[in-house]
Amino acid sequence: MELLSGNEAIAQGAWEAGARIGVAYPGTPSTETLEAFAKKDGVYAEWCVNEKVAVEVGIGASAGGARVLSTMKHVGVNVAADPLFTAAYTGVGGGFVVLAADDPGMYSSQNEQDSHYYACAAHIPMLDPADSAEALAFTRDAFELSERFDVPFFIRSSVRVSHTKTPVEVGPRKEIEPAPYESNPAKWVMMPAFAKPRRKVQLERIEALSAWAETCSYNQVVRRGDKAGVVCAGAVSQHVLEGLPDASVFKLGCTWPLPKKALRSFAESVDALYVVEEASRYLTDAVSALGIDVATFPAPLPRDGELSVGLIRAAFGYPKPAHAPAQKDVPGRPPALCPGCPHRLVFKELSRCKAIVTGDIGCYTLGALPPLSAMDTCVDMGASVSMAHGFELALAGREHRPVVAVIGDSTFAHSGLSSLISMVYNKGAGTVCILDNRTTAMTGRQGNPFNGETLQHRPSRELDMEGVLKALGIEDVRTVDPHDARAVRRALKEATSATDTLSVIVFRAPCVLLERHREPAFEVSSQCTACGVCITLGCPAISKDESTGQALIDRDMCIGCGQCAQYCARGFIVQD
Repeated sequence: MELLSGNEAIAQGAWEAGARIGVAYPGTPSTETLEAFAKKDGVYAEWCVNEKVAVEVGIGASAGGARVLSTMKHVGVNVAADPLFTAAYTGVGGGFVVLAADDPGMYSSQNEQDSHYYACAAHIPMLDPADSAEALAFTRDAFELSERFDVPFFIRSSVRVSHTKTPVEVGPRKEIEPAPYESNPAKWVMMPAFAKPRRKVQLERIEALSAWAETCSYNQVVRRGDKAGVVCAGAVSQHVLEGLPDASVFKLGCTWPLPKKALRSFAESVDALYVVEEASRYLTDAVSALGIDVATFPAPLPRDGELSVGLIRAAFGYPKPAHAPAQKDVPGRPPALCPGCPHRLVFKELSRCKAIVTGDIGCYTLGALPPLSAMDTCVDMGASVSMAHGFELALAGREHRPVVAVIGDSTFAHSGLSSLISMVYNKGAGTVCILDNRTTAMTGRQGNPFNGETLQHRPSRELDMEGVLKALGIEDVRTVDPHDARAVRRALKEATSATDTLSVIVFRAPCVLLERHREPAFEVSSQCTACGVCITLGCPAISKDESTGQALIDRDMCIGCGQCAQYCARGFIVQD
């Protein structure tokens, strides 16, 4: 027996099933899955530039006969949807399993979305584990099921399943030899002449999967009374079972296709049937579509965020469980860029020059928060460059603030490069800042093409970012140390003043968490005039003495980067 997170259990299940290849782009809450898989014997694992590429690599490896695991967060499924929908036509060679890790509550995401809808729309079966033991078992079985039904299988987790550790019985690896590849254009070449027959294959498969779902052992009914019955799945089922001890529960382990007959039978066995789910109406609408009357909760159930035992009990009219009140003197801990972060001065200077900043997904999204408050938009991976071009088009011919796109090195490889190519092709003007901190920082410091670090530390090739930019035909490409305030200010001023050209500034310095190097800490002289400029940097190591207004530096947090000293006009911030 081992204690594993859901992510670790999925990796273990794939390994036990004989999966040989793992492909992904890191994204919370899915990231640790492929990292855990990569450490196992007899496997190959890699970070791809984005989720679409990962799935395409996976389809190719599956066509070649290998069992393959591909992992991503819910918004990554958006990126991968193109090949996934067609993979539901082609089918598989070796078993192909895709983890879609949802994030109800948006702990590290820009939206709440339910990956069940992708399973339904693409006609790809989806299994919904409720804990780590099920995550392992469902994943292990999914590879055989994928091959039996000739279709990829989804494993859906939520942040609660992905990151919670529960007991798991691990088992040995089942060695599966890849099947020899045989050319079969009618299966793998999805031109219309071949896709039309494969569509008929898909429809026949849906019927077979629907019949299988009726007897699927992953769907479990817990009988505890006939007054109320609850349909639920995944982590929510744990809360329902705990919070509603008198209700019978239909716990779905396979959430597409649904077991229609079994659900109707369950509904007939109770006086009222309810559906409990997080941040979605997928199950509610799907159960209603079966002709089953879904009862209304006595009190509203939240439509957003994660559910809890207390929220579910409240929706059924039970009193909320008592909790100790939060202490009023506990200080808030808003997210912030780390002390010494190379992104900080870039955002400080962007704020000073009053730029319209189109941002992107990564640590630097924190540049939108006070006191930096230097980001205007953040939508999706790669959108910073595309949206900057859109701003320039909309504002053309009018007086306007400088428009600056800000994107990280990993995100630039993910989808920013294609946006920049489009901008160059259409002769776009403006400024693009690439914040190259030598890693994919926010998801845990993974490798990417521009630092050349692979998942399993194999010999690799670091792409020449400046060379790539110049190869696109961008003439104004400059590389700047983001810890040098004057250099950052000068580069931004020069780039944004050239309104009819495209300028790209590469701000390159490693993430402070890569090397964890510390210099002697800085301190504030007693002569501090309390001007507050250093406070506006938003460094967690700098605070204000409430009685005097003077700046204070926490010696334990300060790493000696000296960013604050550059903004002290009188030189009252000095190093030990």
